[in-house]
Amino acid sequence: MKYIIKNATIVNEGLIFKGSVALSNGLIEKILPDEIIHAERLEADKRFEHYQIIDARGLHLIPGVIDDQVHFRDPGLTHKGDIFSESRAAVAGGITSFMEMPNTVPNTLTQELLADKFRIASEKSLTNYSFYLGASNDNLSEIIKTDPGSVCGVKIFMGSSTGNMLVDDPKALEGIFKESPVLVAVHCEDESTIQQNQKLYRENYGDEVPVEYHPAIRSAEACYKSSSLAVELATKFNTRLHVLHLSTAMEMSLFRNDIPLEQKRITAEVCVHHLWFSDQDYQSLKMFIKWNPAIKSAADREALRNATLNNRIDVIATDHAPHTYEEKMNPYFKAPSGGPLVQHSLTAMLEMYHHGYISLPQIVAKMSHAPAVAFQIQNRGFIREGFAADLVLLNLNSPWTVSTENILYKCGWSPFNGTTFRSRVVHTFVNGNLVYDNGIIDNNHRGQALRFTR
Repeated sequence: MKYIIKNATIVNEGLIFKGSVALSNGLIEKILPDEIIHAERLEADKRFEHYQIIDARGLHLIPGVIDDQVHFRDPGLTHKGDIFSESRAAVAGGITSFMEMPNTVPNTLTQELLADKFRIASEKSLTNYSFYLGASNDNLSEIIKTDPGSVCGVKIFMGSSTGNMLVDDPKALEGIFKESPVLVAVHCEDESTIQQNQKLYRENYGDEVPVEYHPAIRSAEACYKSSSLAVELATKFNTRLHVLHLSTAMEMSLFRNDIPLEQKRITAEVCVHHLWFSDQDYQSLKMFIKWNPAIKSAADREALRNATLNNRIDVIATDHAPHTYEEKMNPYFKAPSGGPLVQHSLTAMLEMYHHGYISLPQIVAKMSHAPAVAFQIQNRGFIREGFAADLVLLNLNSPWTVSTENILYKCGWSPFNGTTFRSRVVHTFVNGNLVYDNGIIDNNHRGQALRFTR
């Protein structure tokens, strides 16, 4: 269908302005500032007489969110979530594109398994998609075959992971950093430091370690030791490096804010939960905020917020990683790390806007523009004529409370359960299709594979 979104407050590329946007053939056809609509009302009506009109008066229009780090659990772990269920939650949260991680079952360590995930997404995903190829100590021959135009990156777990994905061989690491034809994304926690900390706390508490000690076990020192090694290797080999889910003040010194994002070879990401929660929340939320890397102190959270605003951190993402409620109820060493976030990440950031922590243009820059620039995504992430019509309409003054009745994740829970957000997603367009409309999801449309201009 063709649409014209009229009377919106548009937030895009650092500006906030009134205007209208016409969509056709899956693309943004025309952007009309408000004064043009009023000055040429009759002409505008004739041009768009066959378009479905959405009156966005009182609403804000932003480019769709691009989430560069999710775990949608498909294939092999679909009791926790799958590409269909989690992409439905994503469009309800204003996310129009995702990049999914390789620690599924089997681990995505070959080009054949990578192609299989693209096939699954083409059949099941309501949003646009790409997938990381996983790295191991012995799959460099697969990594060098990766197509830069269709694959978002190679993922290295420089810390504990699922299956055969801990890359701890120095020669293997150097080979990947030297020869990867695509962006290298890293999970940075030093495994030896974590193992030593685990041994200490097991001696004191056995298997019943209180989750409050999670940030002491997966410590700031473990994070810095690993991330500084990644930056060192990337500098040595001029690797295009993206450091995922940063969690400490200590690590911020590793990243630059004195050059534009387009010129950076090393970029940084923070996740919503590290911006929202602190170690003070473990007492009430327990394993439901157990993530790797761990949520740390309020001082770390403040440093991450500041680094996001001063551009040491480039991207805000989710690390959406659902587990069942029953799995999360296990004792510390058996409770898996991770939690669901895609339905609530944008509204959580908008709540931070309402509290004065961040501006609307900054949210759009970090969640839409920056992922597109950092990953060199083709024709997405901005409201520009000729770009894909991935758009989100927001009501910034429509409070609602997260509850089991409105949670869309297959796992059925959220760390935000009981939280009241002031803002809500009203409409989500993916490639010009109205996929989410005031709580109603159109399950009939499928997203597209992302393309990259590398």
